[in-house]
Amino acid sequence: MRPMMMTLAAAMLALLPEAVLAAPPTGTWTNPQKSVRVVFRKCGRAMCGKIVWASPKAQSDAERGGGGPLVGTMLFSDFVEQRRGLWNGSVLIPDIGQTVTGTIEQTGPDTLVGEGCLLAGFGCKRQTWTRTR
Repeated sequence: MRPMMMTLAAAMLALLPEAVLAAPPTGTWTNPQKSVRVVFRKCGRAMCGKIVWASPKAQSDAERGGGGPLVGTMLFSDFVEQRRGLWNGSVLIPDIGQTVTGTIEQTGPDTLVGEGCLLAGFGCKRQTWTRTR
Protein backbone atom coordinates (compact mmCIF):
# COMPACT_ATOMS: atom_id res chain seq x y z
CA MET A 1 0.00 0.00 0.00
CA ARG A 2 2.80 2.44 0.89
CA PRO A 3 4.52 2.29 -2.57
CA MET A 4 1.15 2.94 -4.18
CA MET A 5 0.61 6.04 -1.99
CA MET A 6 4.10 7.31 -2.82
CA THR A 7 3.44 6.84 -6.55
CA LEU A 8 0.13 8.67 -6.24
CA ALA A 9 1.76 11.53 -4.32
CA ALA A 10 4.51 11.83 -6.95
CA ALA A 11 1.93 11.90 -9.72
CA MET A 12 -0.07 14.61 -7.95
CA LEU A 13 3.09 16.66 -7.43
CA ALA A 14 3.87 16.40 -11.15
CA LEU A 15 0.45 17.86 -11.92
CA LEU A 16 1.05 21.01 -9.85
CA PRO A 17 1.35 24.13 -11.95
CA GLU A 18 4.97 25.02 -12.66
CA ALA A 19 4.41 28.51 -11.20
CA VAL A 20 3.40 27.12 -7.78
CA LEU A 21 6.83 25.65 -7.17
CA ALA A 22 8.75 28.27 -9.13
CA ALA A 23 7.60 31.14 -6.89
CA PRO A 24 9.27 31.65 -3.50
CA PRO A 25 7.20 30.30 -0.59
CA THR A 26 6.29 33.74 0.75
CA GLY A 27 3.52 34.07 3.31
CA THR A 28 2.73 32.76 6.77
CA TRP A 29 3.56 29.16 7.67
CA THR A 30 3.12 27.10 10.85
CA ASN A 31 5.10 24.18 12.25
CA PRO A 32 3.55 20.71 12.80
CA GLN A 33 2.78 21.41 16.47
CA LYS A 34 1.12 24.72 15.50
CA SER A 35 3.24 26.34 18.20
CA VAL A 36 5.11 28.80 15.94
CA ARG A 37 4.11 30.91 12.94
CA VAL A 38 6.73 32.29 10.58
CA VAL A 39 6.38 34.82 7.77
CA PHE A 40 8.63 33.98 4.82
CA ARG A 41 9.59 36.90 2.57
CA LYS A 42 12.26 37.92 0.13
CA CYS A 43 15.34 39.36 1.85
CA GLY A 44 17.38 40.78 -0.98
CA ARG A 45 18.29 37.87 -3.27
CA ALA A 46 17.50 35.31 -0.55
CA MET A 47 14.49 34.25 1.54
CA CYS A 48 14.11 34.68 5.27
CA GLY A 49 11.51 33.72 7.83
CA LYS A 50 10.68 35.70 10.97
CA ILE A 51 8.61 34.39 13.88
CA VAL A 52 5.37 36.38 14.17
CA TRP A 53 3.63 34.26 16.82
CA ALA A 54 4.72 31.65 19.37
CA SER A 55 2.77 29.63 21.93
CA PRO A 56 3.65 30.04 25.61
CA LYS A 57 5.24 26.55 25.59
CA ALA A 58 7.42 27.37 22.55
CA GLN A 59 8.49 30.60 24.23
CA SER A 60 9.31 28.77 27.47
CA ASP A 61 11.36 26.13 25.61
CA ALA A 62 13.35 28.86 23.85
CA GLU A 63 14.00 30.70 27.10
CA ARG A 64 15.29 27.47 28.69
CA GLY A 65 17.69 27.20 25.75
CA GLY A 66 19.06 30.65 26.52
CA GLY A 67 17.06 32.57 23.93
CA GLY A 68 15.02 35.69 24.42
CA PRO A 69 11.56 36.44 23.08
CA LEU A 70 10.69 34.33 20.03
CA VAL A 71 8.39 36.81 18.31
CA GLY A 72 10.52 38.93 16.01
CA THR A 73 13.34 36.37 15.86
CA MET A 74 14.67 35.45 12.42
CA LEU A 75 14.27 31.66 12.37
CA PHE A 76 15.27 31.11 8.71
CA SER A 77 18.08 33.23 7.21
CA ASP A 78 19.83 33.53 3.86
CA PHE A 79 17.81 30.84 2.07
CA VAL A 80 18.93 30.71 -1.55
CA GLU A 81 17.18 28.61 -4.18
CA GLN A 82 19.35 25.66 -5.28
CA ARG A 83 16.83 24.25 -7.72
CA ARG A 84 13.14 24.78 -8.33
CA GLY A 85 11.38 24.58 -4.95
CA LEU A 86 14.51 23.72 -2.90
CA TRP A 87 16.18 26.37 -0.74
CA ASN A 88 19.36 26.17 1.42
CA GLY A 89 20.22 28.50 4.28
CA SER A 90 20.60 28.85 8.04
CA VAL A 91 18.07 27.76 10.66
CA LEU A 92 18.03 28.93 14.27
CA ILE A 93 17.12 26.21 16.77
CA PRO A 94 15.76 28.35 19.63
CA ASP A 95 15.56 25.46 22.13
CA ILE A 96 19.36 25.13 22.11
CA GLY A 97 20.32 28.61 20.89
CA GLN A 98 22.24 27.27 17.91
CA THR A 99 22.15 28.06 14.18
CA VAL A 100 22.58 25.20 11.71
CA THR A 101 22.48 24.79 7.95
CA GLY A 102 19.20 23.56 6.58
CA THR A 103 16.88 23.22 3.63
CA ILE A 104 13.27 23.96 2.89
CA GLU A 105 11.53 22.25 0.03
CA GLN A 106 8.15 23.36 -1.22
CA THR A 107 6.39 20.08 -1.95
CA GLY A 108 3.03 21.67 -2.72
CA PRO A 109 1.34 25.07 -2.70
CA ASP A 110 0.67 24.83 1.06
CA THR A 111 3.44 22.46 2.21
CA LEU A 112 7.10 23.03 3.07
CA VAL A 113 9.42 20.32 4.33
CA GLY A 114 12.25 21.74 6.39
CA GLU A 115 15.36 19.90 7.53
CA GLY A 116 18.29 20.96 9.64
CA CYS A 117 21.29 18.99 10.92
CA LEU A 118 23.45 19.76 13.94
CA LEU A 119 26.69 18.45 12.45
CA ALA A 120 27.53 17.07 9.00
CA GLY A 121 24.36 15.04 8.53
CA PHE A 122 24.03 14.02 12.20
CA GLY A 123 21.30 15.08 14.59
CA CYS A 124 18.95 15.91 11.73
CA LYS A 125 15.31 16.85 12.15
CA ARG A 126 12.60 17.17 9.50
CA GLN A 127 9.36 19.07 9.87
CA THR A 128 6.44 19.63 7.54
CA TRP A 129 5.21 23.21 7.70
CA THR A 130 1.81 24.28 6.35
CA ARG A 131 0.66 27.59 4.95
CA THR A 132 -1.83 29.38 7.19
CA ARG A 133 -4.88 31.08 5.78
